[in-house]
Amino acid sequence: MRRLLLFSLMLLGTTCFAATTDGPATTESPAVKKIYVFPLREQIMPSSVRLTDKCLRQAAEQQADYVVIDLNTYGGLLDAGDSIRTRILNAPMPVLIFVNNQAASAGALIALAADSIYMRDGASIGAATVVNQNGEALPDKYQSFMRGMMRATAEAHGKVAEVRDGDTTWRWHRDPHIAEAMVDPSVTIPGLIDSTKVLTFSADEAIRWGFAEGKVSSVEELLERAGITDYEITRYEPTAMDRLLGFLTNPAFQGILIMLIIGGIYFELQTPGLGVPSIVALTAALLYFAPLYLEGLAANWELFLFIVGVILILLEIFAIPGFGITGILGILAVVLGLAFAMIDTDLLKYIPTGELSAGIILQPVALVIIAVAGALLLSIWLGSRFLRGRSRLRERVVLTSGLHPEEGYISHTSSRHLVGQQGITRTALRPAGKVLIDGTLYEAAGENGLFIEPGRPITVVRDEGGTLYCRELS
Repeated sequence: MRRLLLFSLMLLGTTCFAATTDGPATTESPAVKKIYVFPLREQIMPSSVRLTDKCLRQAAEQQADYVVIDLNTYGGLLDAGDSIRTRILNAPMPVLIFVNNQAASAGALIALAADSIYMRDGASIGAATVVNQNGEALPDKYQSFMRGMMRATAEAHGKVAEVRDGDTTWRWHRDPHIAEAMVDPSVTIPGLIDSTKVLTFSADEAIRWGFAEGKVSSVEELLERAGITDYEITRYEPTAMDRLLGFLTNPAFQGILIMLIIGGIYFELQTPGLGVPSIVALTAALLYFAPLYLEGLAANWELFLFIVGVILILLEIFAIPGFGITGILGILAVVLGLAFAMIDTDLLKYIPTGELSAGIILQPVALVIIAVAGALLLSIWLGSRFLRGRSRLRERVVLTSGLHPEEGYISHTSSRHLVGQQGITRTALRPAGKVLIDGTLYEAAGENGLFIEPGRPITVVRDEGGTLYCRELS
């Protein structure tokens, strides 16, 4: 009985072994890691926050296992740096930072938020004191806020176990006290820095004090040092739409669009009716404002201000005699609408604190003023050269045919004998209005559609159809 039981157990074991080993052995290869890489290589501004948002969103959509940020910046705005820091801390995947030269000021805050930091040989990290555009330290309330953020960011990565002489101790992965020393020169770290300097780490120092995992010269070497060997990299590349938006928001091209807007409005006023100038102006306005909206720069009030300015100018020309406050307000509204559309309004709050200079406003305003002035001068020259002179272009774009008596067209015969008479304009001739000659008011118009301001001396060059066609006396 015992032998039978033993034989049965042996038979069962053999059967089970055969069942588990029957057929080809299959082993699953480790999954390829997806790496998403994007750069932060400019001053940290709201545009940097938008880029970080976009890239982290794309990385999540592609189910990336790691994100690598190629960082090289001397800093920027505190709020923008804090926003990027928060997004990195809350990212659904590990974020690795490659300090590809500099991570100063807000750049240091961004780097500390990453799960791992790798630095190029010769790179540095630190110097996070909050300063204004002149490099002068801002009041202590700003430094206190920055110290708190640096400390909290270092603490967010917790502590790691360290075994020394058989004893296990816990230390901060990145020492919050050292992080504060990057902001406050009064913080001392024995053996590292005294109380007179703001801390900046070289690559070797950052590694020695636990603020960096190693020195690398490329993203590929970073991944190797991080133990990631089987991977595929997706690098952020501007799309065709991004490149188009970049071209349309180039200041030089924006200046051309402004000139087309103003020139289109000017020529439309010269040639009543909705025609080519209106189409040009509307198309240029669309190409000007739409990219700024997509980039998050323009706001609704800026477009509204531009439209109100155009309406005020039209009212001044067609409804209100003379040129006064309405026209001035219209021009001012157009200039400000075009200028502020180019300005990231998130930056305006930094001007009173001294973190940014007023140049961020003056530069776009100057560009708009120059473009508007250039457009007006060029439009006046083109108008006098081609629309009122004699040229082949004028014959193609302007109706120049006349109604001659020999062709059967007979104008109203007048015996007023006013041709050659001189008078004064009582209203603006735009191009029609009234003139005063020898105490009598007459319907009149500017010769060849010329605009003549009220109170200007004129001479009558022809009298047709009950209208006196006049030219301003120089």
